[in-house]
Amino acid sequence: MLPPVATDGPYLSLRTFRQRPFTLDELVQHGTVPRPVAPVLAAVVAARLAYLVTGGTGSGKTTLLNTLLGLVPATERIVLVEDAAELHPVHPHVVGLQARTANVEGSGVVGLSDLVRQALRMRPDRLVVGECRGGEVVDLLAALNTGHDGGAGTLHANAASDVPARLEALGMLGGLPRAALHAQVAAALQVLLQVRRGTHGRVLESVCLLLPEGPDRMVTVVPAWVRGRGLGLAARALAGLLRDRGAQVPPILCEAWPGSAGPS
Repeated sequence: MLPPVATDGPYLSLRTFRQRPFTLDELVQHGTVPRPVAPVLAAVVAARLAYLVTGGTGSGKTTLLNTLLGLVPATERIVLVEDAAELHPVHPHVVGLQARTANVEGSGVVGLSDLVRQALRMRPDRLVVGECRGGEVVDLLAALNTGHDGGAGTLHANAASDVPARLEALGMLGGLPRAALHAQVAAALQVLLQVRRGTHGRVLESVCLLLPEGPDRMVTVVPAWVRGRGLGLAARALAGLLRDRGAQVPPILCEAWPGSAGPS
């Protein structure tokens, strides 16, 4: 930032990333992910559940998403759509697409919505939007509702309970009415991973499900696990989702559903 925009400038801000993303075991060792919950995250990826990593700025959303994408089987193609290329998962089959801003003449812009639509022509096994900031969330939901399961993305939200309202705001930017947005979310997304940055570093705060409730089928966030509290009301439902998709139900979720270990 240069004066006069920078009042005492110039200012230079550098955002750096590790050359090698953290493994899930390393996140456990650093205290970011509790050891009993690590198999839950691995099972979500293995079951091809669609998920969002949410949290505030600098809370570790990109770090966690990088780690989880590294758990995707090597036989699957991951297509990344990002505003700025920040995701670098350890995976042999990654296609990265980056948005482009307009030139000095105001032309040549390529937005995230355009990239999401083009990414569908690349036969993605996992479609990932690095960060949903605008109307591209509509295209992501449409893609996930056309057979592209196992997708993922990140979203700014200070609390897990704020996610539905945040999605509504972004859906309006894409021209999607509130009721239609909730119907799309209920069909496309299953899991929410909330992270936060505290005094002792970045931690996984909760694992939640996005479940429709009430006569209007509006999506609400129901915790399956919360740090410091343990299992939540959606733990049994999450175990059922994993079991229905042939994934191994982690031991911590078996507490909510005795006898549910192992695929059906």
